[in-house]
Parts: sequence; structure tokens; C-alpha cells
Amino acid sequence: MSGAGREPRTCRSCGRRIEWRKKWERNWESIAYCSDSCRARKVKPIDAALEEWLLARLDGAPGGTTVDPADAAAAVATGTSTGTTGLGEPARSAARRLVNRGLAEMVQRGVVVDPSTAKGPVTLRAPR
Repeated sequence: MSGAGREPRTCRSCGRRIEWRKKWERNWESIAYCSDSCRARKVKPIDAALEEWLLARLDGAPGGTTVDPADAAAAVATGTSTGTTGLGEPARSAARRLVNRGLAEMVQRGVVVDPSTAKGPVTLRAPR
């Protein structure tokens, strides 16, 4: 059976889409991470803090207002020893996880984009 009939999965850590592979045919239902690095990293308390910060800004923002994940990285980094650059990718991952749960939309230049394939600067907005 090909991967076409399989339900799509997203990585628990980074929020990217997991592409079906033949070698996962027997255990597709148990696949939770897209790579060994995501499996090793998992979701840490700092990731939950980034998600909470993004959700708080989305809930308090007027309709159509967007929130930049880089702002979440800067805000959460002030209370940690990690610099803002160290939280850039975790902030994007937090944004992708929110999109996958249906709590936000990822926008690039005013257009909703797929979080798994978006490159460059993105923002989040409340779902419409």
C-alpha cells in the first residue's frame, strides 16, 4: 500500500509535516517525530513558554493583527541564559505547532502559507 492513503502526521517537536516512507509501513501509527534530532529535542518547558506567549498575544490582538514568532523569542529569551538567536527556530516550531492545532494561521506577505514549507519571515494571526 502506498503512502497516498495514509493520514498526514506532524512532528510533535518541530510541527512540520512527516512524509510517509516505505520503511515506516509497519509502524506508521507510532511515528511521532520527523527526525532523530526532533526525537532527541522533544518539547521542552521553553517551547511551552513560547507557545503561551504567542497565544496570549493572539488572544489579546484585534482581528487581523499578526504576531511575529521572533518577538516571542526575544520576550522569552530575556528571562533565560539563551540569546534571542538561540530561540529563533524553537519560536518558529512553536508557531507551527499552534497552526497544526488550529489555534493560529501562518501568514507571509498577507497570504496564509503552509507552515511545513514556508521560508523566510512569517507571522501568526488568529484563525478566520
